[in-house]
Amino acid sequence: MTNAPLTQLALTFSILSLGAVGGANATLPELHRQMVDVSRYMDDVTFASLVALAQTAPGPNVIVMSLMGWHIAGAAGLAVATTGMIAPSSALAFAAERAFRRFSASRAVWVLKRALSPIAVGLMCASGLVLARAADSGGLTIALTLGMTLLSGLTRINPLYGIAGGALLALAGGRFGASP
Repeated sequence: MTNAPLTQLALTFSILSLGAVGGANATLPELHRQMVDVSRYMDDVTFASLVALAQTAPGPNVIVMSLMGWHIAGAAGLAVATTGMIAPSSALAFAAERAFRRFSASRAVWVLKRALSPIAVGLMCASGLVLARAADSGGLTIALTLGMTLLSGLTRINPLYGIAGGALLALAGGRFGASP
């Protein structure tokens, strides 16, 4: 394997890292664009599957970046993607914390903190939309996505009930020919 994919992974994940306002999942729309549309390293189904796998695994959400790197370039890709995603944002967070502590009484710091909250929420909503579009391939999956969105957004019911119900519906749908 040449170093071109590793170099591209390092550059892509380093840039994504700096835009991870709200966490690693906030970068999923751009990650999808880079991995599926631009670089064509994977298709929508593979992307959605890797994200789902990362979400079910214990540990931080950033594990999805490691899985993407592993899928593209094996162990070296895993190391490059993980380092690229963690190192730049960690350095920026360290520098920002020092600056915020030094200028904590500044109105500019207060405004910046207030402005970053809606940006983070918007990025996370965009992540959900991108994942729904990548995973929803038919009527059953669209119905499951809408149902889970309504359950999570409008009730205080534990999402595990929705996940269990969705899994049962998908199994039943598959059994009767309505593929998810």
